[in-house]
Amino acid sequence: MKKNIFLYLFVFAALIALYMVVNGGKMERQSIEEIQKLEKEVAQLKDSLQSSQLKILDNQYFSLENNDDALAYYDHLNLKNPTRYIEDKLLETNEKKGDNPLIPYEGMNSDFKINKIKVLNHKWILTDFSDGQYWGDLIIKYELKDDLSVDFTLVEHLLYTRSN
Repeated sequence: MKKNIFLYLFVFAALIALYMVVNGGKMERQSIEEIQKLEKEVAQLKDSLQSSQLKILDNQYFSLENNDDALAYYDHLNLKNPTRYIEDKLLETNEKKGDNPLIPYEGMNSDFKINKIKVLNHKWILTDFSDGQYWGDLIIKYELKDDLSVDFTLVEHLLYTRSN
């Protein structure tokens, strides 16, 4: 009887060992497949990140912050952030009652106000304006003077037409 118990224990242990070997092989294959899948995802994310970084660099190309030659015009003014200063001065033109004086259109839905500003260099600004329903773009020439006043001159404007 004792012999049979040891035989059954041995067979049972062998079956458990066989199950573990078979199951371990399946788990190893699944792990390898998952690792390969994750490696592909990482490669795609790296490509996407690199593509995004290139787009950011392209978008920053026309900006005062990244144009050392244009920034040299403002070295003597001791401004920490000339772009922000110019943007703030331009946004101050929105504070006047009614339409912004730089926008050559009358607001149809409400007053036209400048929304987005892109300071391209030491002379030009690109802006977006809207009255909440209608919108357009402006190209503005500016001059930052030694007394830190800023003169803005409208160069070109565009009002988008609505298409129904």
